[in-house]
Amino acid sequence: MNFYSVIIGTELLNGRRKDAHFSFLNNELLKRGWEQKASFVIKDEPPFIEDIFKLIKTDPDAVMFCFGGIGSTPDDYTRQCAANVFTNGKMERNKNAEKCIIDQFANEAYPHRIQMADLPLDAKQLTNIVNNVPGFSLENRYFFTPGFPSMSQSMVIEALDRFYPKNKEKFRYFLKADCSENDLIEIMKKIPQDIDFSSLPQINNGKRSVVISVASYDKEEAKKYFSLFEDLLKEKSIAFILEDQ
Repeated sequence: MNFYSVIIGTELLNGRRKDAHFSFLNNELLKRGWEQKASFVIKDEPPFIEDIFKLIKTDPDAVMFCFGGIGSTPDDYTRQCAANVFTNGKMERNKNAEKCIIDQFANEAYPHRIQMADLPLDAKQLTNIVNNVPGFSLENRYFFTPGFPSMSQSMVIEALDRFYPKNKEKFRYFLKADCSENDLIEIMKKIPQDIDFSSLPQINNGKRSVVISVASYDKEEAKKYFSLFEDLLKEKSIAFILEDQ
């Protein structure tokens, strides 16, 4: 699966608040063997929100976590944007969400708070442990949560534990070599697209080094292509160390 985060909040971009969603989601994914493919921090701007949703929707393996904009104030656009993109604009008064809001606020649920129960068609509930106003999901892979980390974090865990508890193991190998990336480019060109590969150059007191990472769900494949770097470094008598990361 390809995991995406969409963090909606003009106040993040103008510096009034600091984001806590990216790091939390990233950590929870890594615990389970998943990784993010992309993360978007965007303004509260409906056409742009929908453009991002449409982009993610084009990926048949997408799983999206969206943060913010599902409240009842005039600048909370996410519920309608989600409906426009994922359910052909169709919304409904979600009975489970309606009950949660009425149970929490009684008469004060009207006239505004109750609107948070108007969700895209066939939305499923995500539990809000703070004030009982639920987040929601669509197709078990698009998840919409509040902008408040105290509310959204438990929803992230709920969604991951229910639908994406554990990825299969990825085998990763690291080394750090006393050379530049340039010395290893010919080997880099031999790495197939389906192998997770990265090189991280470093300069310390004018001395160049590079950290090489090779990973795959196929252990033998990962080791095979990692060995190409080891063999070349040995052949050229370039010092390197294997790293545990």
